[in-house]
Amino acid sequence: MIYADNAATTKVSHRVLEAMLPYWEEYYGNPSSLYEFGQKAKEALEDARERIAKCMGCEAREITFTSGGSEADNQAIRTAAAIGAEAGRKHILSTAFEHHAVLHTLEALRKEGYEITLLDVHENGIITPEQVAEAIRPDTCLVTVMYANNEIGTIQPIGQIGAICRERGVLFHTDAVQAVGHIPVDVREQNIDMLSLSAHKFHGPKGVGVLYARKGIRLGSVIYGGAQERGKRAGTENVPAIVGMAVALEEACGRLAQDTETVRKLRDQLIDGLGRIPYSELNGDREHRLPGNVNYCFEGIEGESLLLLLDDKGICASSGSACTSGSLDPSHVLLAIGRPHEVAHGSLRLTINEETTEADVDYMIQAVSDVVDYLRNMSPFWRDLVEGKRSHVFAP
Repeated sequence: MIYADNAATTKVSHRVLEAMLPYWEEYYGNPSSLYEFGQKAKEALEDARERIAKCMGCEAREITFTSGGSEADNQAIRTAAAIGAEAGRKHILSTAFEHHAVLHTLEALRKEGYEITLLDVHENGIITPEQVAEAIRPDTCLVTVMYANNEIGTIQPIGQIGAICRERGVLFHTDAVQAVGHIPVDVREQNIDMLSLSAHKFHGPKGVGVLYARKGIRLGSVIYGGAQERGKRAGTENVPAIVGMAVALEEACGRLAQDTETVRKLRDQLIDGLGRIPYSELNGDREHRLPGNVNYCFEGIEGESLLLLLDDKGICASSGSACTSGSLDPSHVLLAIGRPHEVAHGSLRLTINEETTEADVDYMIQAVSDVVDYLRNMSPFWRDLVEGKRSHVFAP
């Protein structure tokens, strides 16, 4: 089997598993307990906080543990909205191709009286700093722009956007779930006020993440109960998962340069190979994208059929975000960059990592080519294109 859906989730590393095991079997005390057994867990919790903060370029007290990226997005956005409302500023600026954890939170805030502006995305899948600068208003309380898109992998100019927001006195949040552990991230250098990440995107466990919030930002709660996480996130901390997340992030950051070079070469090989399929096109900028992300559209096919047939050939892939895999609608990300509905339905996302080999890439190129040919040969829509009854969207 070739696993090429690392943007959806990654395999937990052996070191992470080994680090987590003692906190299930031996040091399983509640970290809020005062006795020594619980304080052992508390020590592990705070050690993990320090280690994660070091990887992010921030202080340990600026790290809040969450259940993952979606919760962190919700808490960051609602915090900024509440701070803005206190100052009479209820305008939020974002983009049309954010993850649904952001878009659905913004839609809920719209119903609560906030004004939401979603910037259009250029065809290359990138937002420019100039767009952000022009759209910020005196009543803007938050700019939230994802670091790297979860479907097409395009990387945004986060440092420049952060600098503009800092200059204008506007809070800046970035959903960095796809970026952290795969490209360099430094919250201080990039003027990031709040950042969301999720461990399972860089070989950590599922169900745990981080919200970084710059010192001085009063985090609001989205989960109420006990006083855990300085009273900002109720619920007993998942100590084994948090310990595993710290190890996974250290591993990822420690080998970042080496893995990036290796994976980028394989990515480019895969892009070139799929580009030889007639009437296909890469989604998003070729250079400013995550090292392991390849996303293509193919005319005349349905993405779901493509995935099922690739599964028969031993390839795990996706047609977009894992969070919307049950939806029959075309990807909002592809529509945002201008892909027509009929083409957006025929998309394929392959996300590789450092364990992918050249032989894997060669096999995927051949398998995708064969499956696309097979599906087109049995498609009435494709027949109409070949016979000139419909116009092609892409060049041959």
